Amino acid sequence: MKARVAASVVLALTVAFGTAGCGLIAPQATTKHYDASDGVSGNVGTVDVRNAIIVTDASGGTVGSLVVTLVNTGSTAQRVAVTAGDKSSDPAYVTVDAGQTKKIGTDPESTSGNVFFTPFSALPGSLYPVYFQYGDQTGMQLQVPVLDGGLAEYKDLVPPTVLPTPTHTATATSTPEPTETAAP
Repeated sequence: MKARVAASVVLALTVAFGTAGCGLIAPQATTKHYDASDGVSGNVGTVDVRNAIIVTDASGGTVGSLVVTLVNTGSTAQRVAVTAGDKSSDPAYVTVDAGQTKKIGTDPESTSGNVFFTPFSALPGSLYPVYFQYGDQTGMQLQVPVLDGGLAEYKDLVPPTVLPTPTHTATATSTPEPTETAAP
């Protein structure tokens, strides 16, 4: 009798562990962060860079438009410098208020609220380095995918081949850059 009870318990435990085996030793895929869209993401201090892509025309036009969402999880506004490529060009500045989610590049016909890279020669399908930094925080360089208007969701984001005026390399919202003043 005891042997039957012991065999039943062993069988029940074998079935329980056998059906839950993967959950006991394999890591859960839902706990790992991944970029669920075409863009790339990262963090600089309290500013989260989400789903960054660059949209250009199908032939690899002369203008690239950065499309990105910046999320400031901190309690103070941050002025984020966005620099293209090798960081030799002038940065574009985007101010993100505390607790704000700011979308950049959703209206390619406008000069405010956009970051344009010009001259831009990267072809769709390639990666283009973009550097994000603010204050004394350590910056982050992302390899941002370059896309064109071939997909319906990006068709309206293709920048014009000639930028609206006034503009210059890597334009964003017109937040004045701080200047140093001499101490008395």
